[in-house]
Amino acid sequence: MRFALILGEVGTGLRRNVSMVISVVLVTFISLTFVGAAILLQMQIGQMKNFWYDKAQVAVYMCTATSGGENCAGGEAGQDQIAAVQAQLDSPTLAPFIDKYYFEDHEQAFENFQKQFAGNPVTEYVTADLLSQTFWVNLKDPSQSDVLVESLSGLAGVDSVTDQRSYLEQIFSILSAASYTAIGIAGLMLVAAVLLIATTIRLSAFSRRRELGIMRLVGASNRFIQTPFILEGIIASLIGSVLAGVAIWAIVRFFVQGYLSVQLPFTSFVSDTDAFLVIPILIVGGAVLAALSAKFAITRYLRV
Repeated sequence: MRFALILGEVGTGLRRNVSMVISVVLVTFISLTFVGAAILLQMQIGQMKNFWYDKAQVAVYMCTATSGGENCAGGEAGQDQIAAVQAQLDSPTLAPFIDKYYFEDHEQAFENFQKQFAGNPVTEYVTADLLSQTFWVNLKDPSQSDVLVESLSGLAGVDSVTDQRSYLEQIFSILSAASYTAIGIAGLMLVAAVLLIATTIRLSAFSRRRELGIMRLVGASNRFIQTPFILEGIIASLIGSVLAGVAIWAIVRFFVQGYLSVQLPFTSFVSDTDAFLVIPILIVGGAVLAALSAKFAITRYLRV
């Protein structure tokens, strides 16, 4: 009987404050969608790091005829200089760090350049001799690239030694900044949701002040009086949380897996499994947040 009375009070409160309830649902939906997107973006960054860092290579660029710098004072790297770099790679000093390596000459570099920039007007102006001959080195531990950089940078004929992870770090920094921006926006929206839930509960209590007075006169406990208002906040927040979960699943399903994974088939992306890990966090987090804000609001109102 008490449970039926509580549900009746919840239904009454929701009907009397439909517009406010809709506002709570929308704010909760938007804020938790940002939260979920930020979590997924962090998971995506982690996957991409694991996927690409193991494949990142160290590029040893040999001098071309147009290269500057002390190591390239003699112009394009000769065969003896290329052989010296190869001997260094095979030496007992560097060999333990290297998994494998291969050499790319002018013709191979030009062929790869033409494939990579197919349709770009720049291909009309670049010739094979302008592209560096390069040693591409895969390390057993990519984090030990400094060993190669220090050992090879000073050799004659070596224009530069570049760790490709430096390029990846720039990309991951941009993605991390986007993730933190989403977290910041989500935080502001969650604050707005908390304030809106508290305001909705207080207005709902004010509109039923006569009923609350009667409940107090007949000896109803504070818990019995508070429970319907807390449930109102939880129900409104749960609707928004479920909508946010559906939005997160749709983003992963149709945008990430349906579009990005097709356009970039050689990259690892988050999947439905990752989305299903995030959705319960959003639903539980939304319900707890609503319960706490509603509890605080109605407790303060009943003290007045």
